[in-house]
Amino acid sequence: MRILLAGATGTIGRAVARDLIAQGHEVICPLRPGAQLGEAGPEALDCLMTEPGSLERAMGGRRVDAVVSCMATRSGAPADAWAVEHDAQVNLLEAGRAAGAHHFVLLSAICVQRPRLAFQHAKLAFEARLIDSGLDWSIVRPTAFFKSLSGQVARVMEGKPFLVFGDGRQTVCKPISDRDLARFIGTCLTEPECRNRILPIGGPGPAITPLDQAGRLFEMLEREPKIRHVPFAMMDVIAGTLGVLGHAIPPLRDKAEFARTGRYYATESMLVWDAATGRHDADATPEFGTDTLWDHYADLIAGRAKADLGAHAVF
Repeated sequence: MRILLAGATGTIGRAVARDLIAQGHEVICPLRPGAQLGEAGPEALDCLMTEPGSLERAMGGRRVDAVVSCMATRSGAPADAWAVEHDAQVNLLEAGRAAGAHHFVLLSAICVQRPRLAFQHAKLAFEARLIDSGLDWSIVRPTAFFKSLSGQVARVMEGKPFLVFGDGRQTVCKPISDRDLARFIGTCLTEPECRNRILPIGGPGPAITPLDQAGRLFEMLEREPKIRHVPFAMMDVIAGTLGVLGHAIPPLRDKAEFARTGRYYATESMLVWDAATGRHDADATPEFGTDTLWDHYADLIAGRAKADLGAHAVF
């Protein structure tokens, strides 16, 4: 197939591009001016995804079979979130429709199940738009990414303690690697059972807590565990203070949203939410792939991989 892939400069997008090309598909990637793919194989198109009609003009009347979107806000700031997670996605949807696409695969996030943040509401608004678009659709909601759980490997290797919030058991997840997630997204294009469905997906189990991550990391480094517990109240104070100051100092509003995002992920498990029981359900969270977080930690420790954190850097 000829596939229009947006978000190809991100870590997930690059993995998806590699997988699609390996499967024999032709891949076209819209890029903001000056951006580089850093990958051989995909065709790049310069355009502004937030500008209506820009992508359609760049396409020049070319046809595509399907659209895959891995676009996501880099900052999470409310204005940026709506511009990227909603407006740019709508522009991509319209450009894909105009180019003859019959299927749209959207990389969303499992955290939209219990939305409290601007980017989550923007994602949900576009999900609704996509479902009502008349195209076939697949909405992929992955659990935690390896990169978002790798921010403390370097600091622990330097002899610093592993930081956990509360008792370290507050949250649970089934993290999935970029490679496995890319393969799953690729299957959505060819498997009929993936069409017109919301698809939560995690990596191979069992589900793990931050305390589990700390314990395994120290074990792999052959060091005695050094864990520091951070109270949730500290995050509440930071987010609350920035929120109040943001009313008078506009630049602090985005920092307040970032603090609220940190608070959210410190207390919310990345698993399927069971509304009937009012809890996250590890057993109900589908698993896919073979890569484990411990494999990734081993690669980081050995220098075979780097923690490409980007906007995921917190510690």
